[in-house]
Amino acid sequence: MKYNQSILAGLLCLLSFNTIAKVDDLEQEVKIAAASQEADIKNNQVIFFGPVEVTQGSIKMNADKLRVFSKEDKSGKTLVATGSPATYTQTMDDGRPATASAKEIRYELATRTLTLMGEATLEQDGSQVTGNRIKYNISLQQLIAESTGQGDDRVITIIQPEAYQEEKPDEPVNKQEQ
Repeated sequence: MKYNQSILAGLLCLLSFNTIAKVDDLEQEVKIAAASQEADIKNNQVIFFGPVEVTQGSIKMNADKLRVFSKEDKSGKTLVATGSPATYTQTMDDGRPATASAKEIRYELATRTLTLMGEATLEQDGSQVTGNRIKYNISLQQLIAESTGQGDDRVITIIQPEAYQEEKPDEPVNKQEQ
């Protein structure tokens, strides 16, 4: 029974994050503003010191420190933001914001994958997933949340009810003549 509830909660969680990231965001340049930076060109790495703000379209990341590097095969850039916490926000196609925070946020540009580690939280429309580690593929809309597995540490999912508006028919007014 608990296994079925876990599956149901996971499915509902995925459905709660069902909006699509703005397509334009993924095609925009990445802009990084920081107090200072150090570049290690030989190792394809730049470290930015904060406060640091990263923008790509409606995507915004804020951190105390940011490390940007390319793999040796140049298969894509990775941004690793650290902070207390580091934060990520994005406006979805329907105009609603999605937010994330963690001690470390890893954003892999080529795969559009966001990995949150350490007190990780992902939230949209009041629904929320928290855990030690959350991996979210923005393009594929796939989410994996994990706890440390130690003691009482668990993944917590809060699902808000669907917003709906019931139309009520006009109720007849009873008039009593006096």
